[in-house]
Amino acid sequence: MINEIGTQLQAHQALLARLMAEPYPSQVQALAERIIAAYRTGGKLVIFGNGGSAADAQHVAAEMVSRFRRERPALPAIALTTNTSTLTAIGNDYAYDRVFVRQVEAIVAAQDVVIGITTSGNSPNVVAALRAAHERGAWTAALTGEGGGLAGQAADFCLAMPSRDTPRVQEAHITLLHIICDLVEAGLYGA
Repeated sequence: MINEIGTQLQAHQALLARLMAEPYPSQVQALAERIIAAYRTGGKLVIFGNGGSAADAQHVAAEMVSRFRRERPALPAIALTTNTSTLTAIGNDYAYDRVFVRQVEAIVAAQDVVIGITTSGNSPNVVAALRAAHERGAWTAALTGEGGGLAGQAADFCLAMPSRDTPRVQEAHITLLHIICDLVEAGLYGA
């Protein structure tokens, strides 16, 4: 068991080491800058995913609305995974593939940044929502595993982790999303 723990930690560490090399730092900065620009022009962050990615979406939305490191005004951010009545109504009345699309149609505007998180890059409901947000004029980003999948193709921007191992991809996503939260706060409100 101890060997397995070390193996898991080494895999995590190896992936984070890969993320320190280009193009990843530049991509993280670019995504943070798009979010900053959206906030400066009255936009909001809309973010979503399934399973662990849903939890990451909620986590990031909470960091933006509440705060990450700095005392500052609340920033508008919505995780499309939090309203169970909406999710279950859409899933029942339409299909699970439309749970995010319907919400995008209701709340996304052209000045918004929309982020879909999918470790495989191929979650049908995430792909469909990214396409719908793009059609509404919003700037879209996909956070995925290696290759980007259909979500990477549907989005304006794809931050694809250099791994297909779901736990490692999820760990990388939340690490980079924390960095983005920090960069957004610093960009809007200074150190």
